[in-house]
Amino acid sequence: MKIPDRRIELFTGTGSEGRFGGPATGDERAMLVAMLDAQRATLKLKCSGLEAELALRSVSPSSLSLLGLVRHLADVERRWFRAVLAGQDIELRFSSPETPEGDFDGSGPEPETVEESWAAWHDEVAFAEAFVTGAAHLDVEGQDAWRGTVSLRWVLIHMIEEYARHNGHADLIRERIDGAVGV
Repeated sequence: MKIPDRRIELFTGTGSEGRFGGPATGDERAMLVAMLDAQRATLKLKCSGLEAELALRSVSPSSLSLLGLVRHLADVERRWFRAVLAGQDIELRFSSPETPEGDFDGSGPEPETVEESWAAWHDEVAFAEAFVTGAAHLDVEGQDAWRGTVSLRWVLIHMIEEYARHNGHADLIRERIDGAVGV
């Protein structure tokens, strides 16, 4: 057996090929959307083939889990695209002022929790994709209590950063669960 030269060769999950095949030149919106799509696909890849294991914690005392990341990123998508940019008066799905860590603390292994979490993430991603597609330009603005006025451009860049950061966590958690590694 040949020993892989790179860790990416060790990851056997489907969907890893072509994730980062978007444009590297040209239209700014197309590049930002493709990079965010690749980061979203990476999260799905890191969680592929798991069910109840998604709720396994990284290391004590951390509450970090793959399912917690899915729930957290559903709330992040919801906050930036629905609340800030679209101006909807909505609550987050999993976290609240009373339960600020609800995204992670509520990520149990029950099948209905896993299903509900993925459904929420898919709903929020679909809303965000539709919002970006329908936006007249990247300078569309929204108001945020933390950052003040933000543009769609800034939110897309922030979302890429948010996913990339948490996908690094997902790499480590997945490796701890079953040894799967890679980009």
